[in-house]
Amino acid sequence: MSKKPKASAANRSLPTREEILRFMAEADGKVGKRELARAFGVRGDDRTELKRLLAEMSREGAIAGNRKMMKRRGGLPPVAVLEVVARDDEGELIAEPATWNEPGDRPRARIVIHDRVRSLSPSELGIGDRILARTRLLDEDETTDGGPAYAAEPMKKLPRERIRMLGIYRKDRRDGGGHVLPIDRKQLRDWRVDPADAGEAADGDLVRYDFSVRGRHAAATARIVETLGNPKDQRKISLIAIHAHGLPETFPDAVEREATALPVAGREGRTDLTGIPLLTIDPVDARDHDDAVHAVADTDPANPGGHIVTVAIADVAQYVRPGSLVDREALLRGNSVYFPDRVVPMLPERLSNDLCSLREGEERPCLAVRMVFDHRGKKRRHTFVRGVMRSAAKLSYQEAQAAIDGNPSDKCQPLMASALEPLWRAYAALAAARDERAPLDLDLPERRVLLDAEGRVSRIVIPDRLEAHRLIEEMMIQANVAAAETLESHKAPVVYRAHEPPSKEKLVQLRDFLGTLGMKLPGAGQLMPADFNRVLAAAKGQPVAELVNEVVLRSQSQADYRPTNAGHFGLHLFRYAHFTSPIRRYADLIVHRSLIEALRMGEGGLGKDGAKGLESVCQQISEAERRAMAAERETVDRLVASHLADRIGAEFPARVSGVTRSGLFVRLADTGADGFVPISTLGAEYFAHVETAHAIVGTRSGLGFRLGDIVTVRLVEAIPTAGALRFEMISEGRKGLSVLAKGHSSGAGARRPPRPRKRY
Repeated sequence: MSKKPKASAANRSLPTREEILRFMAEADGKVGKRELARAFGVRGDDRTELKRLLAEMSREGAIAGNRKMMKRRGGLPPVAVLEVVARDDEGELIAEPATWNEPGDRPRARIVIHDRVRSLSPSELGIGDRILARTRLLDEDETTDGGPAYAAEPMKKLPRERIRMLGIYRKDRRDGGGHVLPIDRKQLRDWRVDPADAGEAADGDLVRYDFSVRGRHAAATARIVETLGNPKDQRKISLIAIHAHGLPETFPDAVEREATALPVAGREGRTDLTGIPLLTIDPVDARDHDDAVHAVADTDPANPGGHIVTVAIADVAQYVRPGSLVDREALLRGNSVYFPDRVVPMLPERLSNDLCSLREGEERPCLAVRMVFDHRGKKRRHTFVRGVMRSAAKLSYQEAQAAIDGNPSDKCQPLMASALEPLWRAYAALAAARDERAPLDLDLPERRVLLDAEGRVSRIVIPDRLEAHRLIEEMMIQANVAAAETLESHKAPVVYRAHEPPSKEKLVQLRDFLGTLGMKLPGAGQLMPADFNRVLAAAKGQPVAELVNEVVLRSQSQADYRPTNAGHFGLHLFRYAHFTSPIRRYADLIVHRSLIEALRMGEGGLGKDGAKGLESVCQQISEAERRAMAAERETVDRLVASHLADRIGAEFPARVSGVTRSGLFVRLADTGADGFVPISTLGAEYFAHVETAHAIVGTRSGLGFRLGDIVTVRLVEAIPTAGALRFEMISEGRKGLSVLAKGHSSGAGARRPPRPRKRY
């Protein structure tokens, strides 16, 4: 408890209302009648007076609770569950109660750290995180106009909601209230919003909501907590994913000021690489360029037919120093997030698009690795330097590929002999070594959504996979391996990119499924990526090729960041660290700092205590990566659903991409859009779900559907805000699956399609 307060002047035993409220706000434990009596020295008959005073304050609405646990009404208890909801202009995190059932606005608290041993670091928290925190009412001289009234010290990070409670508000013209349509496709039902709970939300706004129950037997209704803007405005539909996953949308003013004030790096102490025609080769719409490449034939007689490859990476560590405001912000973000209509960058624009971006014809500080390969693509040695470079040209993948295919642009023509042709010759050797290494060779093209000038979907394409892509990819892989090897040899901290082999359980499922297709995966010994590649090669050119690629992908473990080495199964590498993208990945920035420290390259290193807390940082940036991937995927789903919303009733060719007890997931052939076919719409019989065969089979007819089947479906419903598409099956189930259903219990079935739900 807090220190004992002074008794009032009027009655040395009985406290005043103000003293009671202040004590409740400052107490660091539970507050009840017993604690108040002990703190103020209330004894004898005065206990009855204290009880009467507390009852009176409760009736007046000043306090809430019971005699064992009371708190100031409208305030925070000494220990509370809070949700991080915002940041102020200085970048400080602001939290609110995770649940609130009292009148008025939720009180806000600024996250503060006093006990650095027991408390969480603010860098471990982001918007949307929930925490258990000690709270304290701030004195008047500690607050600013409109600022939080409380300070909160986080004790424990609680499990994060999979997705925040967000929805689209639809106003009801009749009574001023409305409905909320949740964006979570698993909660597609409407929630009523009473007029008093709508706040300032306008029709079509994205809102954060919770639930309100006004009586013991009353139905729950939604209450608007925060209005977040209209996704149809200039910020487009990615706004939904940004708020759903708590992505930091803008940089705090203090971070922007710090980035703006950074001086341009000089040449002192750096190796001059400006004479090397390094090229940046990126997507045509890339805004930041953090890697450049160059290759030349090795003239060393001891290495006939060899190559020297230089990979130069933006020296972000020159500008982003450990502990700075920009660094704290970068760690909080973890990585950049890429949407079709925008980028949520890890670093402010002053850094990502200017100081650190390897712009054509401009000098930039860099960290470069010079790697020597023999004629078979085997690396003989490598060295790192901290240098200054000047990009000879900024090329797109398509432009570089066209040049090497015999159609060089005016920009590429003078670079053919000095840069492009040596690059491709070196890549030919590296590609041969890669094929011998035999990494996992999945063929799963990714769709790309192209927008028009109004931010609407113009078309959905699957870009060609060019040799230029593979060239850059392989050279980046080699640079990443070199970074991991160098740090290991110096016993320096490493953030590994780890990818473990598939689990035994997933391998059993994969073998069972491949067996139904007449394919085999070795059942004994330790599997290598080459074992999976043989299965993929056997499926190539067959109708099941895409299906087999997807199932093999699902059997793999998820890659993450770790301070300990677990190898990279997919790439078939013993050690691997991300080094080549420090503008957009915090993991790479840590590797840069560790290299600078280990090789004594000057300022901006990790420091002697750099390994402390590395495990927590790795966990944090791994979570940030998963969050970014989910946000990117969901945004594409919403854009595609919006694109198809005016085609209700249209029929599409599709492939069964998932089989569950409740229905089929399908993927459209032309757009790659994913949707669901409820099992209740498949026919007037019951269906058995055969999990090992990824199939559902009609128990009467023997007809069914299996993962990978080519089908025709009709679009029944599209909900753009949730990225949800519902289809009905046009194709008849295939024959020959009845044998799979033997011994399996039937799943849910229906005699007729369900009645369409009304949507507001």
